[in-house]
Amino acid sequence: MTHVSNREIASMSADALKDRLTELQEELLQLRAEQSLGGTPSNMGAFKACRRSIARIKTKMAE
Repeated sequence: MTHVSNREIASMSADALKDRLTELQEELLQLRAEQSLGGTPSNMGAFKACRRSIARIKTKMAE
């Protein structure tokens, strides 16, 4: 699950945010590896959703 809404992020604790951030970063790494090997990703919007979710979490953690 790549998309994390602002409502979900607001209800998470700091530890949960860190865990979810590492999970999303690993997922993005897998998507990049899949693309670099010449395959097409199973979900074309996964890159964008994953990157935006990471940005949302990092923004919340910086507040």
